[in-house]
Amino acid sequence: MLRKANKNFARKKRHFRLRNKVAGTVERPRLNVFRSLKHMYVQIIDDSTGTTLVAASTLDKDVREAVEYGGNISAAKAVGTAVAKKAAAKGIKQVVFDRGGYIYHGRVAALAEGAREAGLEF
Repeated sequence: MLRKANKNFARKKRHFRLRNKVAGTVERPRLNVFRSLKHMYVQIIDDSTGTTLVAASTLDKDVREAVEYGGNISAAKAVGTAVAKKAAAKGIKQVVFDRGGYIYHGRVAALAEGAREAGLEF
């Protein structure tokens, strides 16, 4: 249990360090990623007002029907596609990618790839 707490603490430290450099604006909001063992969550946030503009996760009905399990690469790609479609509906084309302190590898990279393929630029 102690090891998991230390790993999460290290991730949060990386995330805070990253957040000092990455901020979302009205023109380019921030695409924030959170992953758990079973699910992926993503939000597009305008940091100037502190509001979430668009959100998607593996718990959304359309994504849940498309994937069998929410904690793998195919599910992450589906979430990236879903958030990009929702963002396009709101008129958001460009974002700043906030990987949440996670390594850009595996599920995080698949989510980014899915969002890019669906038309989101970052």
